[in-house]
Amino acid sequence: MKTFLRLSPVWVALPAMLGLLPVRPAAAQTLAVLHDFQAASASYPYTNSDGTEPQAGLVSARNLLYGTASHGGSAGYGAVFAVHTDGSGFTNLYSFTNGTDGAYPNGVLLSGNALYGTASGGGAGGGTVFKLNADGTGLGILHTFTPLVSNGAAPYPDKTNSDGFAPQAGLLLSSNTLYGTTSLGGMDSGTVFRLNIDGNGFTNLYSFSALHAFVFFNSDGAQPHAALALSGNTLYGTALKGGYSALGTVFGIHTDGSGFTNLYNFTGGTNDGSYPAAGLLVSGGALYGTMGSGGSAKNGCVFALSTNGTVFGFTNLYSFTALYASTNRDGADPAAGLSLANNTLYGTASIGGRTGWGTVFALHLDHLTFTNLYSFTTAAGSSPATNRDGTQPKASLVLAGSSLYGTAYAGGSAGNGTVFRLALSPALSSPRLSLATASTNAILSWPTNEAGFTLQSTTNLGTAVWSAVTTAPVVVTGQNTVTNPMVRAQQYYRLIQ
Repeated sequence: MKTFLRLSPVWVALPAMLGLLPVRPAAAQTLAVLHDFQAASASYPYTNSDGTEPQAGLVSARNLLYGTASHGGSAGYGAVFAVHTDGSGFTNLYSFTNGTDGAYPNGVLLSGNALYGTASGGGAGGGTVFKLNADGTGLGILHTFTPLVSNGAAPYPDKTNSDGFAPQAGLLLSSNTLYGTTSLGGMDSGTVFRLNIDGNGFTNLYSFSALHAFVFFNSDGAQPHAALALSGNTLYGTALKGGYSALGTVFGIHTDGSGFTNLYNFTGGTNDGSYPAAGLLVSGGALYGTMGSGGSAKNGCVFALSTNGTVFGFTNLYSFTALYASTNRDGADPAAGLSLANNTLYGTASIGGRTGWGTVFALHLDHLTFTNLYSFTTAAGSSPATNRDGTQPKASLVLAGSSLYGTAYAGGSAGNGTVFRLALSPALSSPRLSLATASTNAILSWPTNEAGFTLQSTTNLGTAVWSAVTTAPVVVTGQNTVTNPMVRAQQYYRLIQ
């Protein structure tokens, strides 16, 4: 388990930058499979009774969970389902037909007794926005996305329409207005849209500009694949491609369609990565997200960015470690957004972990403590690979009571995915490394009742070489206090047990 002390802006100016890394096992977590999606037919469109390949997050209400399976169901084009939080009463509420209703649903939200969601296919070919009663009755199509028209010269003609095409993410609801994104259409590269919950008032708020042929960059981003976040009157999101480096962007736009701002352009470096596919979480003036390809080992990272893009820049909060034979201690390729509770971010990594099949993790913002809460078990076979709990979690988590609920895209007894509950155990306490100043010295200390820890330092986290702090000019006073002259070069510190 890693812990880093997060410094306040006052402390950042000091030459002593602190880190805390107690290396000890996390408290045991208990995972229960609430539903194991069943085997599908042998030929396309691969039908079954309940759905396959859930890749969107769940929504919870009282003792029920609602979600979508992207494929399968009675027609093979996905399903909306409900299941009790104890795993009982699984119900396939609706199976999509790839007709006017849509195909391949992207998740749902619940308001009152109605579920709202998007389907990336079907309708007129570009997907739909739908409404479904929570008991599975009364499917209504609120919007059908119009066909694309090819404009411009080969080999990369623009594919345009008025409203967007192929939504790849669920919706955001504020008052009686739904907000969403499409991955294509508009001016060629996707849109941000809104419509009323009764299906009226559809508005294309913003069309991402066409990519420059052969280079694929633009000024604003392209092909948003994630749902939006809202703070005040501003929507925040990610664009998978485009931007000044052609590697994706973070953007903001007012709910009336004005004030579009490109907040951040991904560079493809080891700090930030490229191609952001997950949505954002907004809290306290900060945007939190994940990158599947970023970080020092290029296996993904958790990041923060201020909502105006200028108060503090892009901050890599945690980098997932390198893979060895597809395994590591923390996971890799986080493909979903984050959930926040009690100043702790919760998320999933779609691969890696102790078996290589993905993890559930927590990142505590107080000290930046990363914990691998659960590694999915070893899977057997190739296509599909099966196990007891699921593999490749690609969706965000929902916290209800003292448990996390989520979906695994694959694995389970038929290889078609699972719905799971992860009961959270009390976290192990970690010693807090504190900083105080006295004249020209920075004084580091930690509680005296925490025995067996050694203080180490390094000058560079990117290529860190850690060494024990035992020699001058650093003064070690007893076991739990260290004095460091502030005239020295910047240092990073950690405690290791």
